[in-house]
Amino acid sequence: MQKKIPMRQCLGCRQMKPKKELIRVVRSPEGEISLDFKGKANGRGAYLCRDGACLTKAMKARALERAFSAQIPREVYDRLMAEVEDGG
Repeated sequence: MQKKIPMRQCLGCRQMKPKKELIRVVRSPEGEISLDFKGKANGRGAYLCRDGACLTKAMKARALERAFSAQIPREVYDRLMAEVEDGG
């Protein structure tokens, strides 16, 4: 029997993709926003493709701000952009 693959929706392109292919951004219970590469960090998660176009679209639509109901620090976007440019 084949194991079920967890799917998540990208905030940029709004497509469902396997969780492992996406970058998780997490807001901790204390309100701190960071990148979660292991997918195990405590808090609310939102997912983005490893694609610059998706990140740009999510930034323009303020998708992360809406997902977390909070301001997103510039450093988080900078780290996301570096991660996308590195190709994961």
